[in-house]
Amino acid sequence: MLEIVPSGTHIDFIGRRRLAIAVSLLVLLASAVAVAVQGVRFGIDFAGGTEIAVRFDPATDVDEGALRSLAGACGAPEPAVVRYGETDVPEFLIRFRPVEEAERTPADACPLSDASRRHLEEVDEATGADAGSPGALLVDRLTLAMRDSIGPHEVMRVEFVGPRVGSELRGDALKALSIALLLILAYIAFRFSSRFAPGAVVALLHDIAITAGIFVMLGLQFDLQVLAALLAILGYSLNDTIIVYDRIRENMELRTKHDLIDVLNRSVNQTLSRSLLTSLTTLAAVLCLLFVGGDVIRPFALAMAIGIVVGTYSTVFIASPVLLWLEQRFGEAPAK
Repeated sequence: MLEIVPSGTHIDFIGRRRLAIAVSLLVLLASAVAVAVQGVRFGIDFAGGTEIAVRFDPATDVDEGALRSLAGACGAPEPAVVRYGETDVPEFLIRFRPVEEAERTPADACPLSDASRRHLEEVDEATGADAGSPGALLVDRLTLAMRDSIGPHEVMRVEFVGPRVGSELRGDALKALSIALLLILAYIAFRFSSRFAPGAVVALLHDIAITAGIFVMLGLQFDLQVLAALLAILGYSLNDTIIVYDRIRENMELRTKHDLIDVLNRSVNQTLSRSLLTSLTTLAAVLCLLFVGGDVIRPFALAMAIGIVVGTYSTVFIASPVLLWLEQRFGEAPAK
């Protein structure tokens, strides 16, 4: 069996728990300040908006910057452009937030031919009473501008997400995370004991909060990809915590609770090699997705990479110390 940590290693992880908890609290505080100062950037899935998938001819010279500038010139609010698909085929996703009624008037800077402008005026007159027309007119304006200034293309799909739908998705996302945490709490209490369960759930909440906080501080968007990553982080971190908890339970059967700090340190050290091998292997795969997987998968991969590191850290410095505190307060272990 491969061991990257020599057998018999004894690092006093539990003795450094107060320093580790202080670091976690500082990161959480910085995240809270970032939320208060700059807010949370929700993607189209949660905030509503429009997404256009477009494919250009392989010979067309176009990049994300050109499309972003064109979309902004045509009046798209806060446009974001990512490239996906095969490297030799220019395929892009163009996203922008919901279009307000005041934004219906075509922007003067939008590079449209006279024929395209006349076409848009006719469409505007025909659909001006339609409450949903501002977003549709902007899509028409942008597709015509791409044809006039960049070249022939094919619109693969157009998706509109209303603010109400985005709000419902945010609520469903919070429900999904809450239900997952409650089920994990019940499982750990059944699998081990009621004093083991809170430590695992606190560690999972810590992982989600730290990962989300880093996204906020970096100004990155939250969308369904990031939600999927957070749910995956729950499973990954829980698996790591259960491995350590299982070893703690085995060692507690061999020693009295008066040696609990030594039991926790011994258990963490005994599983350290396995934890590091699993984390590094998983992290290597996720980093491949992050750096070569393309812009579409990058938010998911970044959230997973952060979660793997934070999840391994929380198993040692959050879950185990919480178990120690509960045993000292409600069990037979003496306080130290």
